[in-house]
Amino acid sequence: MKRVATVVASAVTVFALSVPVAQAGHREPTLRSEAPRDLKIGSAVWGQRHLLDYNRKHPTEFQRILAAEFNSLTPENDMKWAEVHPEPGVYDFSGADAVVAFARANHQEVRGHTLLWHSQNPQWVVDASADWTCEEARDVLEDHIRTVVGRYAGKVYEWDVANEIFQDDWDAGGVRLRTEANPFLKACADDPVGLLGDAFRWAHEADPKARLFLNDYNAEGINNKTDAYYALAQELLADGAPLQGFGAQGHLSLLYGFDESIQANFERFAALGLKVAVTEADVRMPLGDDGEPDAEQIALQAERYDKMLQACVNVSACTSFTVWGFDDGRSWVPGVFPEGYATIMTEDFEKKPAYYALLETLTDATPGTSPRTPPGRNS
Repeated sequence: MKRVATVVASAVTVFALSVPVAQAGHREPTLRSEAPRDLKIGSAVWGQRHLLDYNRKHPTEFQRILAAEFNSLTPENDMKWAEVHPEPGVYDFSGADAVVAFARANHQEVRGHTLLWHSQNPQWVVDASADWTCEEARDVLEDHIRTVVGRYAGKVYEWDVANEIFQDDWDAGGVRLRTEANPFLKACADDPVGLLGDAFRWAHEADPKARLFLNDYNAEGINNKTDAYYALAQELLADGAPLQGFGAQGHLSLLYGFDESIQANFERFAALGLKVAVTEADVRMPLGDDGEPDAEQIALQAERYDKMLQACVNVSACTSFTVWGFDDGRSWVPGVFPEGYATIMTEDFEKKPAYYALLETLTDATPGTSPRTPPGRNS
């Protein structure tokens, strides 16, 4: 059953020129200027909140920094189901269009996020899915994927097709596909892998040029969850599904240790012929009574950001490194965790040691020592 979609389009104007990144005659190095040509440096951004008012001649400070520092953008929420598909047959592309328009104006690319997820679904999906047959779930998912990916065909270079589809060790039942929490996998619990394979096929048919990823948290190093993803990737590839990448989100906390096997994990997925990426990096921490981190925390944060980037730089199949927002004022962390200071800049856009650690690693990688593409820099 196919649905005729009502599309709420954006009125965002696409500008042909970019936001100036520095005064004439002096260009300070930025993350995007120092990155190797074959590695995109990205940030998440909520277009509905922060880009609808974009004016090329009078950008906000946030918009100016977003344009100067990054050559890849991920819609933080604008392409999730609740935002883009709020009612049956109704699509609201205003926020996603704002991200795509800003990216085009500033010579950036866009990572799409996300097409299949158990969270942030609209109420109509929650209600309707209780009675779905697998065929009905497939129809709804296919319509969504073809509509959203098709709208941005040629404008999105990578898609997180399936997001957080495995449970964790600490969940009831341990690491296994979310055939209870994910409404689509639940309806097709008799063959969830078949549904996943078709999700990748629908996305590929809607945009054959976009790279299609699996994506999850707690997926940085080699562990039970990434072992499950590795087995799933092998199964999907053997069945001919157009899976092309594996993404580790990189949401870290200083309350826990750092998994040093991240590079080895990337290497084993790359050996399958897949691209890899760090897709949502931030490093949060508990703060003191004054709301500030101490010097040790600040140094450790910089070290962990850098270790994630180093793993990416050291694996030539790593296509992108994305921070999940670049400033504390817009970080999702304090609203979800009793922690903070998670990004690479303060609320006032002061660059933290974490920022400079990333900048130094990118500068060192530019000649292609990693190996990366030598020589040259992104514009």
